[in-house]
Amino acid sequence: MSTETFEFQVEARQLLQLMIHSIYSNKDVFLRELVSNASDALDKLRLEALRDDSLGADVSDLHIELEADPQARTLTVRDNGIGMSRDEVVQLIGTIANSGTAKFLRELKDTEGAAATEGLIGQFGVGFYASFMVADEVTLLTRRAGESQGTRWVSDGEGTYTVETVEDAPQGTSILLRLKPEDAEDQLHDYTSAWKLRDIVKRYSDFITWPIRMAAQPAPAAAESGDGDGDAETGDGESGGESAAAAEPEVLNSMKALWARSREEVTDEEYHELYKHISHDWIDPLEVIRLQAEGTFEYQALLFIPSHAPQDLFMQGYQRGVQLYVKRVFIMDDCEALMPSYLRFVKGVVDAQDLSLNVSREILQQDRQIQLMHRRLAKKVLSTVKDMMSAAPDRYATLWREFGRVLKEGLLDDTDNREAILGVSSFATTHDKDAPTTLAQYVERMKDGQEHIFYLTGESRQAIENSPHMEAFQAKGIEVLLLTDPVDEVWVDAVPEFDGRKFRSVAKGEVDLGTEEEKAEAGSEREKQQEEFAGLLTWMTAELGDSVKEVRLSSRLTVSPACIVSDTNDMTPALENIYRAMGQELPKVKRILELNPKHALVTGLNRAHGERADDPALKETAELVHSMALLAEGGELADPARFVKLMADRLERTL
Repeated sequence: MSTETFEFQVEARQLLQLMIHSIYSNKDVFLRELVSNASDALDKLRLEALRDDSLGADVSDLHIELEADPQARTLTVRDNGIGMSRDEVVQLIGTIANSGTAKFLRELKDTEGAAATEGLIGQFGVGFYASFMVADEVTLLTRRAGESQGTRWVSDGEGTYTVETVEDAPQGTSILLRLKPEDAEDQLHDYTSAWKLRDIVKRYSDFITWPIRMAAQPAPAAAESGDGDGDAETGDGESGGESAAAAEPEVLNSMKALWARSREEVTDEEYHELYKHISHDWIDPLEVIRLQAEGTFEYQALLFIPSHAPQDLFMQGYQRGVQLYVKRVFIMDDCEALMPSYLRFVKGVVDAQDLSLNVSREILQQDRQIQLMHRRLAKKVLSTVKDMMSAAPDRYATLWREFGRVLKEGLLDDTDNREAILGVSSFATTHDKDAPTTLAQYVERMKDGQEHIFYLTGESRQAIENSPHMEAFQAKGIEVLLLTDPVDEVWVDAVPEFDGRKFRSVAKGEVDLGTEEEKAEAGSEREKQQEEFAGLLTWMTAELGDSVKEVRLSSRLTVSPACIVSDTNDMTPALENIYRAMGQELPKVKRILELNPKHALVTGLNRAHGERADDPALKETAELVHSMALLAEGGELADPARFVKLMADRLERTL
C-alpha cells in the first residue's frame, strides 16, 4: 500500500528532542495524555453516531484498553472511538503544535524554573508527543469511523516519520509504544507493570466516563523468574494460577463523575486532574466552583478558574465555553451558550437533566433553560471571585492579573451583572505604585467634597502619571484611576457610575477642585485672568481654528504651559482610533487647548501679542504650544516635519 516518509520540521524536531530529554520530570503523565485523547475520541464517536445514522459505527461497547507485554517491552493504548483519516493523521500527528511551535520554543528559552516550563507544554497541545519520553518508537494505527481504509504512522522521534495506508485496521486508534529500558535515576518506571498502570490510571484518569480496561497478564512462571518475585507484575499479590485464570480484562477506573459526588467524597487532587483533562493544562487550577441546581430544572456544574491565561485568550477562534453533558452523556466540548464571552477563560463541566441528547448549537442559543443556566453560572463565578477578594487575596490578585482585562469586557456586554463586575474589579491608582485598588476602597479614601471618581486612560502608567492633565490632581493629592487596557477606553464611557459616584476623566471638560472657599477665591482670580488674557485667547482660537475647537485658560495645570482636553461628552482620540481600526470611519473631533496662565511661556506670549499682534513669529509660537501639548499627552502631530523645522529655527535664534 501507499507509504510515504516525511521529515520533521526543524522546530518540530527541536521540540521532540526537548520532550525526549525530560522537559517534564514526571514521565507518568504520558499515559494521562494518551487516555485523555482516547476519551475525547470516544466522546466524539458517540456524538457523531447520534447525529448521523448512516455512519455505521459500532458504539455498543465503547472503551479504552491498555495492553502491556513485559517480554517485548511494549505498551498499547487502544480505543474504538472516532479514529482519524489519513489526511487528519498527517495534519494532526505529522506536525507538532501547528499553532505555536516556534513561539513555544522561544518562550521555553526565556522560561526559568521547572513549574513554568511544565506549564508551557500544555499550552501548545503536545500531549501525544509525551509518548517519546518513555518510548524509543511509537506506532499509531487508526481508522476513522465510516471509512474502509486505515493509516499507520511510525516514528522514533528523531528525523523522520512514515505514513502508510492499511486495509485491515479496526475502528478507532491504537498507539503502540516500544518502551525504553527502566531507569530509576531518570524517573523511567516499568510501564508494563500492571501495578504501575493501575496506579497511574487511578491517580490521573479515574473520573474518565468510559471504562479503561487492562488486558489480563499471565504471571511469569516461578522457575523463569528465578527470584520468587513473579507476583510483582500483577502488583497486588495475585498468584500466578489466579492471574492466568483471570481471562476477563480488569476495569481500572471508577467512571464516577466528580460533579455528581459530594465535596467530601472528592479530593483536591481529583478535582485538579479533572481540570487538567478538560483544559489540557498542566498546572493546577486557581479555584474550584461547585453548583447544584434543583427544582423544576436540575443541573450540576463543576467549574474551574485557571491559574494562568492561555496564549490565545484574545485571539479570534479561541475555543471558549464549558463541556455540556446531558444525564452524564457528553454533548459538546465548548458550549459557548453556557458562559458569557468575558468569562471565556472558565473551564469545567455542566451536566443538565432535562435537555435533548440531539441538541445543537443553534437550538442552545434559543433554549430558555440554557439561558437560565448561563445567568446562574455567571453570577456564581462572579460571587466566587468576590469571596476570593476577602478570603484569599493572593489568589484574587493572581486572577485579576491574568484575567482582569477580559473580565472588564463584561462591563460592556453584561449590564445585568455590571455592578457585580465593578465590585470585583481592581485598578492601578496614584494612591499606591504597586498595589491595585478596588472602587470601594477608592470611594472610602475620597476627599471631603469630592463628588466624582477620577480616571485617566493611556498606554502606560508612566505616560499617565507624567501627563499634564494630572498636575492639579497631584498637587491636591486627589486619587486618580490609571487605566491602561484598551477596553478601558470603551467601558468608562458606557458605565455611568459606581455607588452613586460618576466616573470623570481628568482629560475632559472643566476641572473644578478644592473647597468652596478655595473655589470662591479662585473664581475671583480667574475673572482677572480672563480679562488679562481675553485678546490672546480669541486670537489663538482663530489662528488654530483648523485644529482646535477653543483656546481657554486651565485650572488643571500647575507646571506645564498647555494641555489638550476633550469636551465632556466627546470621544477621546484613543477611542476614535479603536473604532477606526475596526473599520468605522468617524468625523474628526476638534478638542480644546488649555493654557496655564501662570507659566512664563504663556504670560510671555500674552505680553508679546499685546505689543505686536501682527508679528508672524507669534503664529508659529502658538502652533508650537499646541504641538507640544499634543506630544505631552502622547498624541500624534499632523505634520511632524514642520514641528521639527519650527523648533530648530527657534533653537537656532537662542544661540
